[in-house]
Formats: sequence, C-alpha cells, structure tokens
Amino acid sequence: MAAVIPKVSELVQKASEALLAEYGCEAETAVCAPGRVNIIGGHTDYNEGFVFPMALPLVTVVVGKKTSDGICCIKTLMPSADEPRMVEFQVPTAENPLKPSKPYWANYVKGVIQNFHGPVSGFVAVVNSSVPLGGGLSSSAALEVATYTFLEAITQDPAESLKAKALACQKAEHTFANMPCGIMDQFISTMGKAGNLLFIDCRTLESKCVALDDPDIVILITNSNVRHTLRGSEYPLRRIHCQKAAVMLGMKSLRDAAIEDLEKYKDCMSDTMYRHARHVITEIKRTQDCEVALVNKDYQNFGRMITECHYSLKNDFEVSCPELDELVALAVEVPGVFGSRLTGGGFGGCTITVVKQDSVDAVMSHIKEKYRGTPTFYVCQPSEGARILQL
Repeated sequence: MAAVIPKVSELVQKASEALLAEYGCEAETAVCAPGRVNIIGGHTDYNEGFVFPMALPLVTVVVGKKTSDGICCIKTLMPSADEPRMVEFQVPTAENPLKPSKPYWANYVKGVIQNFHGPVSGFVAVVNSSVPLGGGLSSSAALEVATYTFLEAITQDPAESLKAKALACQKAEHTFANMPCGIMDQFISTMGKAGNLLFIDCRTLESKCVALDDPDIVILITNSNVRHTLRGSEYPLRRIHCQKAAVMLGMKSLRDAAIEDLEKYKDCMSDTMYRHARHVITEIKRTQDCEVALVNKDYQNFGRMITECHYSLKNDFEVSCPELDELVALAVEVPGVFGSRLTGGGFGGCTITVVKQDSVDAVMSHIKEKYRGTPTFYVCQPSEGARILQL
C-alpha cells in the first residue's frame, strides 16, 4: 500500500528524454539531492537550537550539459510547479545580477546561480523530482542543493566545503524565495549519510552522524495531501515572536533560555508569544534528549519524545491542522509504533511515524480505514545526501 519510490535512474532517464526532446542534446551531467524529514527539532533551527533530520530516498535530479552561449535554460517536469515550466536567462554578471520573478519555482534555481561561489557557465538542464511539493519534505532545499551540485559538476569547481555549499543554498532561499529558513534543510540535503540521522547544532553549525541502521526500525511518512505552504505570514510571525521573547529575556536566542527563565517574564508577553517560546525552549531540550536515546537504542523514549513534539507543535506553536492531528492519533494507536508527529513547517503536509518494520502494514491499514482524507505512504530509511551521478 505504500507508494513506490521511483528509482533515481528512472528520474534521470525521464529528464534525459525531456532534455533531448526540448533542447536536442544528450545529457552529459546528472546530479541529485534528497528531500528530508526532521525526526525531531521542530522550528528550533532559526532559534540556534538543535535539529535531527534524515535524508530521504525521495530526490530531485538535474540533468543537462554546459553551453558556451552565456544562457541558462532550464525546464521542470514537476506538474505542480507554477507556469511557465521552462525558463531561460542570461548568466549573471556584477552589472546584471539575477532577480526574483515569476515563475516561483525558478527563483530557487536563480537564487543558487546568483549565490554560486564561482563563475557560472551557460547550460541547458531539466529538473525531475520524486519529492512532493508542499508536503513538508523540503522540496525547495532539494532543488537548491541539486542545482548547486549541478553547477559544481559543469564548472568542475566544487565549493570549499559542504558547509559553505549549504549556506549558499540557504542564502538563495532567503533572498530569492523570501523565506527566512534556518540551515537544517540545506545541511541535511548536502551532508546526509545512508543509515544515519544528522544531529546539527544550529548555532555552531557543527554536526555529527548518529546511526539509525536497525533494519527492524523504519520511518513511515504519511502525506495528508493537505497542501503545505510557508509563503504566508505564519512562519515569519512565529520567528518574530521567538526573537522578541529572547530579547525580553536578555538573551541572544531562545537556545540560551530555560523554562524557568521564560516563566519569570510570562506576564510581560502575550499568551501567544509565551506559548510559541515555550515550544522552542522545551523542543531544544527534547531534541538533545532524543539524540541520547537513539545513541542508546532506547526506541521507546525516542518515540515518546517525538510524539510529545507533535503535541507541543499543535498546542503551543500552533502549526498543526486537524488532518495531521488525526494521522498522529491514528498511528500511535497501533502496536509497534514508537512515536509520530507532523514534520516540516506544519499547516498540512506529512507526518512521520517511527515504527517496527513488521507493524508498517498494520499502521497503513488502520490509517487508510479511519483517516478522513486520502493518504499517501512512503516507507523510508536514512539515505545519502547530494551527489553526482554516473550516466
């Protein structure tokens, strides 16, 4: 009943066929970068906290070839992307930098090109992806990191470090998509390792791999198929609340705050700001505890904290919705489930469920029978980050 995740080779083949049909040339370069789920650490990254994501087998691929005409031509095969789905523009110069414009999907590509560390060549390329748009699985970071990796490949000029590459992609999202995201999505898409989660300190930008390689434990992603978007005011509003709360507490960020610090200032802030800050402070601690539990292979406590995260995101941070709450409640009713929560920014999209391999079918059957909508399931284990592919 789970959706079949397309093989990377299948995505590349379709993109290569489109490249030949549209531009009349064979692909010379192919790259991919994965989407992600954050196992725990919801909305902590831009508060200098900790996050604990994993790279998915769902990926975005870019195939194409270098050209010498100074024109960047790129087409997307994603049916949910806004029109037009093919764009072209001049290679940017100091006098004529790229600027955001319609279509919206192309701004992620343009932003990466504008923030690439070296000279950019002209190219023709086609994008294909198995990362669902609006599902909270970071289709945007997958496109950014895949684009950057493609530019590295055709210019034969890699970034000085994976950290520098991720930061350039984050800047692209800030400046071209107008989304003040944290660093997590670009880090995990760039640095993910098969069989591991990535524990990231969003203040120091240090990270470490933590094994989740037990074949009896899988991550079940359930797409509510409620469209997820962060382009409105909800994400920036919560970020502002967190920043203002930190200022009230006399701290650089909520990373430095304990719940006792927040309680002292409870009467000085609105109830909404208080609850938003309370989520972040408790979530930073939960994420640290969750990493310890996984190191110790204590899956019971690992899962319990993941479910606690969901209800904190629902009740304090207010980024859930009825469909996500229903999916989580249904999942945790099934024996063999360790924990479940919404993933991504919220307001729709997907849930993740940490579950025993032999209980996956029971979870999917239970949700399919009871859920009011039409869910889509992906059974995943931690996968590899961005890479150049052999054609």
